[in-house]
Amino acid sequence: MYRFLLTPRWLGYLALTLVAAALMVFLGNWQLDRYRGRTAINERIDAGSTMAPVPLRDALPAPSGGAGSTGPAPAERVTWTKVTATGRYDGANVVLVRGRTVDNEVGFEVLTPLVLADGTAVLVDRGWIPPAPGGSATTQPQVPAAPAGDVTVTGRVVSSESGGGGVDRREGKLETRRISIPRIAKQLPYPVAGGYVLLDQQTPAADPAFQAVPIGHTNNWQNFGYVVQWWLFAGMSLVGYGWVARREARRMAGLDRPRTPVDRAAEPAAPASA
Repeated sequence: MYRFLLTPRWLGYLALTLVAAALMVFLGNWQLDRYRGRTAINERIDAGSTMAPVPLRDALPAPSGGAGSTGPAPAERVTWTKVTATGRYDGANVVLVRGRTVDNEVGFEVLTPLVLADGTAVLVDRGWIPPAPGGSATTQPQVPAAPAGDVTVTGRVVSSESGGGGVDRREGKLETRRISIPRIAKQLPYPVAGGYVLLDQQTPAADPAFQAVPIGHTNNWQNFGYVVQWWLFAGMSLVGYGWVARREARRMAGLDRPRTPVDRAAEPAAPASA
C-alpha cells in the first residue's frame, strides 16, 4: 500500500522534509543556548544586587601596558559582580556618552576615570544627566565636578560595548556614542582596565544631579518561546509528511473515492401537513 514511498519523487519529498525538520531543530537548539546564556546574565544581575562587594582586582585584572592601553576584558562569569575601589577621579578627562535614554528621556551617561594607587585607572559610570536646559539632545550637559581627593566607589562590573564611532574632545570633555573602552583608553594618559564600573554608591556621596542608570534584565523568555516554536514546526513538518503520504495511499487504494453529490432538487417534496 505504501510502496509508492520508495519512488524517486516521494524519496525527494522525504529528504526535503527531513532537512527542513533538522534545520528547525537546529534553530530551536540555538535559541535554547541563547535562553540559557540570557538566563545566566539575569542570575548574575540578581546575585550582584545582594552580594557583598569584592575588591576591584578580583574581577578586573590590572592592565599591564603603557599609557592608552587596555587591560583584559572581564570574564563573563564576573560581569555584574559588585566591586569596590579607592582612587582619585581625573576630572580633566570626563567622558560623555551621548544618546542614552533613561525614563524615555535622551541624555548623557558620565564616565570619569578613577586613577588607582598603582597608576592605572578604571572608568566609573557616575550616572545619567539630561542635556543642558534649552538645548537639543546633543547639547553638552552641566556636569557636576568630581570630588577631589580619595574617593571610594562601589558598583557593578560591566563589559566594554562594541561598535560606535570615534571619541572626540569637545569643550574640554571627551564625547562618544558607545562605551568602547579600547577607543576611550587611547585618549587617556594611563592604562585603563578592560571593563568599567557602573556606580551604585560613592564616598563622598555622589552629586544628586546624577540619576542612577537602570540595569535591565534580558528577555530570556522570548528565546524560550522561539525554542518551542521551532521544535513545534519541526514536529509539524514530519506529521504533515505522514498525513500527505497516508492520504495518497488511501487514494491509490480507492478508499477515498469522491462521493456522488445528492441532488436535493430531484427529491419528492414532503406532503403538506393537515
